[in-house]
Amino acid sequence: MKTFKILICISILSLLMVSCEKDLLNTVPKDKLTSELFWKTEQDALYASTGIYSILGDQWRYCSMDGYSDIAHFILQWRSESAVEKNTFASNENVPTNEWAYYYSIIQAANSFLENVDKVPNMDASLNARLKGEAKTLRAFAYINLAMLYGDVPLVTKTMSIDEAKTISRTAVSSIWDFISTELTAAAADLPVTQTDKGRVTKGVALGLKARAMLYAGRFSEARSAAASVMALSVYQINNSYAQLFDYAGENSTEIMFARQYAKDIAPHSIFYMYTANSLYTQQCQLVPTKQLVDAYLMKSTGLPITDPASGFDPFNPYAGRDPRLSYTIYVSGDTLDNGKILNTLPGNGTGDDIRSSAENVTPTGWYFKKYVSKSDYLTPWNCGVNLIYLRYAEVLLTYAEASIELGGANIDQSVLDAINAIRGRADVNMPNVVTTDQAKLRDIVRRERMIELAMEGHRLYDIRRWQIGPSTAGSVKGMTYNDPAHPGTLVTVELTGYVKEFNASKHYLWPIPFNEIELNPNLVQNPNW
Repeated sequence: MKTFKILICISILSLLMVSCEKDLLNTVPKDKLTSELFWKTEQDALYASTGIYSILGDQWRYCSMDGYSDIAHFILQWRSESAVEKNTFASNENVPTNEWAYYYSIIQAANSFLENVDKVPNMDASLNARLKGEAKTLRAFAYINLAMLYGDVPLVTKTMSIDEAKTISRTAVSSIWDFISTELTAAAADLPVTQTDKGRVTKGVALGLKARAMLYAGRFSEARSAAASVMALSVYQINNSYAQLFDYAGENSTEIMFARQYAKDIAPHSIFYMYTANSLYTQQCQLVPTKQLVDAYLMKSTGLPITDPASGFDPFNPYAGRDPRLSYTIYVSGDTLDNGKILNTLPGNGTGDDIRSSAENVTPTGWYFKKYVSKSDYLTPWNCGVNLIYLRYAEVLLTYAEASIELGGANIDQSVLDAINAIRGRADVNMPNVVTTDQAKLRDIVRRERMIELAMEGHRLYDIRRWQIGPSTAGSVKGMTYNDPAHPGTLVTVELTGYVKEFNASKHYLWPIPFNEIELNPNLVQNPNW
């Protein structure tokens, strides 16, 4: 794994290196590599392939996606991300502009690779096919996100000149889904089941992304089939420890299918800072959980929602007896922080996490995120090496279950229950088995499972869009409910009354095409009501 992480760094450097010439008139241009220097060896092809992976986003992009949904909240209200969270932004905002450019940069790199790799003389045919399969998979990954964010987007399968880019038009999203399905099917055929370099995509990743894409597209039969193909490979399994998955100990888990590779000192990120309690590192935390997420965790003994009178929930001891994934995902008052001190966010307690503190980065909801926050990174929170997961087997099982449920009838069988219960049955989770085969009940179960199992892995915004539940996410942000110290026995729920999320169903299920893109290319017609 470390070898591939180092190769990512080398691939970036290779794009910057130029040949030294004594004759300045013959100096190679410093802004690009020409075929006279590159595409000469298989190693060149490997560097170029790894260069596509190197574009994959950092922890800010990874963490932010769920911040645009109902399960997380951006603390700093002056940031562009906050406007997107509230749906009060315009088409010239940084977030939609940057995401558009980011995904098309992956596509551009993949297109360039696919156009040039055949220039390598005497290249091993199997290596050539594999690397093409990887490029196609990464390109399809970019298109999945573009389709979910913007709907109809330009389908670009070759490098373009500036003039060509100024005239291209949007492609119907149905055709984008067709392309993704075809590309990932073809890529899977050329990809190995396993890779020596951890981090490179495999047959299972291509099929898993196809399952995701077809689920997003509402093509449930294709989604179920692709997920079943991943399951049939028999190379992935659920990790018995949910907590371990998001720390260094879990990096080689057979549950993790595709992850952005990082390494301390070589290629680090700073996710610790993104989530850190203010009492650990002041003015660093960016994202915090909301009541919508915390309340979604069931009671462990009964398997019932906390709103059910029979659940066993005690509002005066709200975190006791809950689904253990709550304690692995979120820091609550009473938890031990990485410096050995006890977190206290209650009002008036005087610590650096006092919810009433005027400090800018103190949690306003009473909670902090714990997922990916490794104690190993406490002393150097800017130097985190935990890999960030893009696809894991739990998602594939949930995709299989959801697609089967939506298809209904004979598709709802024991295999669906087995898929759900494999996730809930981890040794450190051990939630009660799901036994119902009622379609409506199973739909609710799977949707809740996706929210809590995949929290802060970038799925919630897309789930809100495809389930068309946007209006339910509108309103003020709410936080913890606590026993009021000034009036014991009185429960108070934190509410950010001055921070209201909007949702217009005729507008907010898509982001706008970036303003500057439309200014450059009038053929890019804007999304409705933007």
